[in-house]
Amino acid sequence: MGITILFVSLASMGGVGLILAVILAVADKKLAVKEDPRVEKALEMLPGANCGACGFAGCGAFASAIAAGKVSVDGCKPGGIDVARKLTELLGLDEAVSVSPTVARVFCSGGIKETVMDKVYNGIRTCISANLIGGEKACLYSCIGFGDCCEVCSFDAIHMDENGLPVVDLNKCTGCGECVKACPRNIIGLTGYDEVVHVYCRSFDKGPVAKKACKVGCIACKLCEKDDETGAVKVIDNLAVVDHEVNKAPVGSIRRCPTKVIRVSKPVSGYEDEFKEKIQLEAFEEKKAGTSK
Repeated sequence: MGITILFVSLASMGGVGLILAVILAVADKKLAVKEDPRVEKALEMLPGANCGACGFAGCGAFASAIAAGKVSVDGCKPGGIDVARKLTELLGLDEAVSVSPTVARVFCSGGIKETVMDKVYNGIRTCISANLIGGEKACLYSCIGFGDCCEVCSFDAIHMDENGLPVVDLNKCTGCGECVKACPRNIIGLTGYDEVVHVYCRSFDKGPVAKKACKVGCIACKLCEKDDETGAVKVIDNLAVVDHEVNKAPVGSIRRCPTKVIRVSKPVSGYEDEFKEKIQLEAFEEKKAGTSK
């Protein structure tokens, strides 16, 4: 009797298990979420840096967002225009992609040779630590020089030179922005290749103070304002500022800068021709404007 009950129980449980297994198998097929095959293809096109510059945790998450149409194809900074074009083709987009690469630039000219060193720092040799007590330089807006930006670069694109300033290798820089985040004084910024003229200083000190602290800082003389006929260059809070929305190449502003802090930037690799054309066009327009007066 006991054995019969045991077999009946086992048979019942087996039957129930079999039925549930069939239900689960059917449900798995009916309710399964099919992954878009474009996700894997997009992932293969991405550089695999997993740098997070796109705003996602990694390339896999970005590939999924691309396939779902949630982000722009030019969201991958390391991939640049080549990856953007491949993704455009993968998604079957009609419009041609026009992506301007962004690169990091260091907006400080005051290295060890140019800046007065009026303090001694004996703490942890990081910019973020030294910045808490003002660093070693008289200019509190200058590069501290301990290389936090170099440590966070995954692409080996930024190094400290002998003068204590970071130098960006434009051929390696992907515009991921990690060095920008690492700088406690905001002297590193991302720029487009066609933004030709920049002010390589971040000091808001008045002219006499800035001049005492650094030989190559902006002294707010406003000569750049007077020489720029496009209205793109203005001195705001004792610092010359270029509005690239007004003019990306106001080369006239560099003409009489006494400290040479306003300079024509180096072109991004692969865009040298466009860079030269913009400078030549600006020079032509200035010459034409001067002739018509």
